[in-house]
Amino acid sequence: MPLFQAAWSYYLSNPSLVINGLALFYALSGSWLVFAAQWRFARGSVRLAAGFASSLDNDEMPLDHRVNRLFYRVGLGCLTLALILSLLSTRI
Repeated sequence: MPLFQAAWSYYLSNPSLVINGLALFYALSGSWLVFAAQWRFARGSVRLAAGFASSLDNDEMPLDHRVNRLFYRVGLGCLTLALILSLLSTRI
């Protein structure tokens, strides 16, 4: 039996493993987005403290906050979906 067919039959016999793998993917993606938003916020704070913001237009700062807010929302949505999928996999 070829390797991919063996893996496919194993996954079909263990659906909770597939759901847990998907939950792990969403958890890693969401945690990376939340981390990236915190890193961007910290970097923006350092730029403000150093006085680099005076050379920027006022229109760029709200865009940066909107991007950070989008990162947080999508990241927390992915983490919530990962939690729901993980709980679902324990019921199967």
